[in-house]
Amino acid sequence: MRLGAAVAALVALVMGSGESRAETIDWASIALPGLDGEPIDPALFTGHPVLVVNTASLCGFTPQYEGLQQLWDTYRDRGLVVLGVPSDDFGGQEYGESGEIKTFCEVNYGIDFPMLERQHVKGAQAHPLFAWITDRAGSVGAPRWNFYKYLIAADGTFVDWYANITAPTSDAVIAAIEAELAGQ
Repeated sequence: MRLGAAVAALVALVMGSGESRAETIDWASIALPGLDGEPIDPALFTGHPVLVVNTASLCGFTPQYEGLQQLWDTYRDRGLVVLGVPSDDFGGQEYGESGEIKTFCEVNYGIDFPMLERQHVKGAQAHPLFAWITDRAGSVGAPRWNFYKYLIAADGTFVDWYANITAPTSDAVIAAIEAELAGQ
């Protein structure tokens, strides 16, 4: 277990993790509305490690899109999926319309990894994926701003989380991705 996941597990043990959720994510059981208006096929994620990132187009961390696209370009042929989840939950820093988000990401960063339409990532309205992530990461790992990163193993178990100050191409994130890809 990596440090972030270990801390989250300790906090959940001490504070209680709230409603119990499945240990593994069942991609087919959650709605995955794509940024282009079409549902994303859950088969894209099943059996693959997935790096989930809550994103925002107008944030100081938005240049991390470049690193996320770099990870996608480098590792997709080995099975990694990068999933962007635009959210307006922090500072009102996301466009309101999916078309605006899609155009911004494509024009400014050449993004072609899968992205959901704008979602809530915190609180009672959080998308089920983020409810599951928050349950696994605990309160210390729950998204507190844009560009938190969450690695989910190919078997659907939670691996670790990385705060927004950790670049997608940091040694820690790359080492975790490499470990997951080696273990497939």
